Amino acid sequence: MSGFVEKPEPREVPGLVHLHTGKVRDLYRNASGDLVMVASDRISAYDWVLPTEIPDKGRVLTQLSLWWFDQLADLVPNHVLSSELPEGAPADWAGRTLVCKALDMVPVECVARGYLTGSGLTEYEQTRTVCGLALPHGLVDGSELPAAVFTPATKAAVGEHDENVSYEEVARQVGAETAAELRQATLAVYARARDTARERGLILADTKFEFGFDGGELVLADEVLTPDSSRFWPAEEWEPGRAQPSFDKQFVRDWLTSPESGWDRAAERPTPPLPEKVVEATRAKYIEAYERLTGLNWA
Repeated sequence: MSGFVEKPEPREVPGLVHLHTGKVRDLYRNASGDLVMVASDRISAYDWVLPTEIPDKGRVLTQLSLWWFDQLADLVPNHVLSSELPEGAPADWAGRTLVCKALDMVPVECVARGYLTGSGLTEYEQTRTVCGLALPHGLVDGSELPAAVFTPATKAAVGEHDENVSYEEVARQVGAETAAELRQATLAVYARARDTARERGLILADTKFEFGFDGGELVLADEVLTPDSSRFWPAEEWEPGRAQPSFDKQFVRDWLTSPESGWDRAAERPTPPLPEKVVEATRAKYIEAYERLTGLNWA
């Protein structure tokens, strides 16, 4: 069974009720009924949460999400109420904590793909489709698609894989009107982010969003356009037909599948601790993504 190596004990904070511990984030509710989302430095790979943390990762994810929410504010509202540290919260939560609206979440991972890779490539190689959408022949790993596509997935329980589904299945689950709104919002946000990243020498290959409703209004939630939820590639190194270098946890994946780690992915046993060189390289890659996208120096 994949999942947590050892589920961390939630921090007890006066005035906050612990709701959930995910792979990366811890979720609380405050006295006003708002959600308090804390991004940890935990890192996951191949559906396992590793025993080694990546310093500053939680802050990078939070600060980059805040930057993107600002860039997208004219396209879609977001769930952030405040980034101030709640009263009584531990000092080490600073910079990694968001107070957010409690939304009626849509149970769909809203994925946009502008390039073919990952699970989309696997499906394409078998059927020449992605989530039921027919694609041209002759595409390879890293190929740019003729147009960005909405390829949703159903949200899975912790430790299980999200499952790609057709647009028609999403419409059946949440209704035709909501499905159309999700597709429109997902592709609009992807287009804005793709163009923003391109100006900074990065390719946004694909990304996933989560949405919820605040009354009747669709609202962007969770994290957005971070190295955990998106594939960013350096444009100068893009070369279709091979795996692309990326700004994410690739160093971790590569080490885990190397002989050096001694870990057998098929054996269903917990991952080993990461060596310091992999931790430092991964931290540097997350920070580089933040700095290249925002134009700000990481402090």
